[in-house]
Amino acid sequence: MTAPATAPASCPAILVAAPASGQGKTTVTAALARLHARQGRRVRVFKCGPDFLDPHWHQLASGAPVHQLDLWMTGEADCTERLHAAAREADLLIIEGVMGLFDGQPSAADLAQRFGVRVLAVVDASAMAGTFGALVHGLKDYRPDLPWAGVLANRVGSARHAEMLQDGLRQPEDWLGALARVAPATDIAGQAGRANPALLPERHLGLVAAHELGDSLQRLDAAADALAATPLGQMGEGDLQRWAVAFPAPAAPIHVPPWLQGRTVAVARDAAFCFIYAANLQTLAQMGARLVFFSPLADSALPPCDAVWLPGGYPELHTAQIAANTSMQASLQAHLAQHKPLWAECGGMMALFESITLADGSVHPLWGLLPGTVTLHRRLAALGAQHLTVEGRTLRGHTFHYSTADSPAAVRARTARPGAQPQEGAGEALYQHGSLHASYFHAWFASEPAAVASLFGAAVGACA
Repeated sequence: MTAPATAPASCPAILVAAPASGQGKTTVTAALARLHARQGRRVRVFKCGPDFLDPHWHQLASGAPVHQLDLWMTGEADCTERLHAAAREADLLIIEGVMGLFDGQPSAADLAQRFGVRVLAVVDASAMAGTFGALVHGLKDYRPDLPWAGVLANRVGSARHAEMLQDGLRQPEDWLGALARVAPATDIAGQAGRANPALLPERHLGLVAAHELGDSLQRLDAAADALAATPLGQMGEGDLQRWAVAFPAPAAPIHVPPWLQGRTVAVARDAAFCFIYAANLQTLAQMGARLVFFSPLADSALPPCDAVWLPGGYPELHTAQIAANTSMQASLQAHLAQHKPLWAECGGMMALFESITLADGSVHPLWGLLPGTVTLHRRLAALGAQHLTVEGRTLRGHTFHYSTADSPAAVRARTARPGAQPQEGAGEALYQHGSLHASYFHAWFASEPAAVASLFGAAVGACA
């Protein structure tokens, strides 16, 4: 086994941020990753904050696993270890920010400053001209000593529009180019490509996952081709070195005891259940679990296993298939009848209720393994960072859903926001129904592996 590295690892790195959501930073991140991967560079992409959908695109673009970075949810030590490990093997690290540059506690700007990663601002300039310069000046200088790379104007209407935007900058070196508003369009003075704002389509929980579209790679190639015409896209190996960061080695390797050694965990993974952090699978494996995957939509039974994980996703889009798969329903029921653990989060929990009422008012049956019903709304029902305490051990994670649940099942615990204590009737419920545990809460397993092991049936007290 290779000894843990103790020296810093140097690698060019950039954090793609924006003044707000919806500016195009996911498309630019994926395009930048695809562009450099096509040129033969080893690219690693990270997502700042909780997100399940953007990483699908970034993994396709880079050809490498994508992990989350968040100074609260994942923790500084976890961020340090992942960045250092990636810098040892990559030629370029790209981090996509979350919301606006300074939004959230902690924010993308906090992460950039903690590790010295330069910020590339992506700004939707479709409805502005001279104000573009003021906005860029604010992003760059609002916080002292913010590492800065420059700005890319997005959704630009014409060559003249691009010139007006560039002329409004106080520092000309901040300009890294422009992407056109619609496709196809004439290149903007040789420095703007033909990026279509709908290249990566969206729906109610975010981007459509890359694996759901037959032309995903072609979409990424189109975005990369557009970016290749900008000064940002024309940066070569030597140019990238100005973004080099010496990422410190972790103070000590993060040790995960083998609480799940000898146990097989069956993980649902298909179009309806696809909200899975790669790091969560990694944590289960580090605890000794053997992972097997199955499709609740297509398979007739669970694979042989000791525990089941139903992650989040889009069960509301597949209600007919879920209800029709009565053999899978029976297999899950038999699993629970043997008092084997099942952990279901968000969409996974929704599928276990008796029925769902969709936003159009129609009611559809589900598996009925958890008493109660779920109702889908047109607006967000909950969003934000949360923590959940299980047997005295606290998991960190988040919540993000458009539905609400009504269940008589026992509530074992409730989540709370960072820095707050759980309150009766507030936060997300952790339901317990026999050996089934379910919640809207999405857990970051590495934040407290012992709590995860207990949800999957391990007696962690005896192994601590």
